[in-house]
Amino acid sequence: MKDLLRRWLQAWPASCAVCARWPARPVCDDCLASHGRILPRCPDCALALAPGLERCSRCVESGPGHLHRCVARVDYDHPWSALVARLKRDPAWAAPLARLLADAHGLTDLLRQTDLLAPIPLSPDKLRERGYNQAWELLKALRRQLGDMPPALPGLLQRQAQTANQHELPREQRFANALQAYSVDPATSRRLRGRRILLVDDVMTTGATLDSAAAALLAAGATQVSALVFARTPAPTLD
Repeated sequence: MKDLLRRWLQAWPASCAVCARWPARPVCDDCLASHGRILPRCPDCALALAPGLERCSRCVESGPGHLHRCVARVDYDHPWSALVARLKRDPAWAAPLARLLADAHGLTDLLRQTDLLAPIPLSPDKLRERGYNQAWELLKALRRQLGDMPPALPGLLQRQAQTANQHELPREQRFANALQAYSVDPATSRRLRGRRILLVDDVMTTGATLDSAAAALLAAGATQVSALVFARTPAPTLD
């Protein structure tokens, strides 16, 4: 009943969440054209690329991490940062964001190389506070949008209790803090041996969270781990 009501509300005309024009979808066509252009991105970390580049300079210098490939739909910037914040307050926003995510460049090829899907889990404290995992809501909405997708295991990864807020830490500390954050549920570990896993999350900031999760899955027997995120924090600009 709740799902039926949610779909009915999503189909009802509303104002655009970006420009406030009415009637419109949650993000109108003009705003999508202005802010949602599909950009070429680094296949290793999903940062937007300058023309002519195949990988970003950071990944060329540092070498590959634990992720085989990473795909993002938009930059974590105006207006998408505000809409991701809405998703974290209201799971109904998973559906319109998933519709945009379905258009991500490279997603079709990524799904062909995937055996299992898994959302990045929240810490137990954060899950109790929010009441749902926005990454899992986004993944479920994407499955409804695309239909034919590999199976999903929401409990594949376990996250330890939060010791610090990742968003408040410098880049180096984020990687150190995330290193021991994830473990694989023993009850589901046999299902990932020899499998190619696709992790799904709403935002990728430095990549520490996804890299740590990928390391845990590879150590437990997965053969390949990639990532799909709605938004990617842009590289810092030099003034």
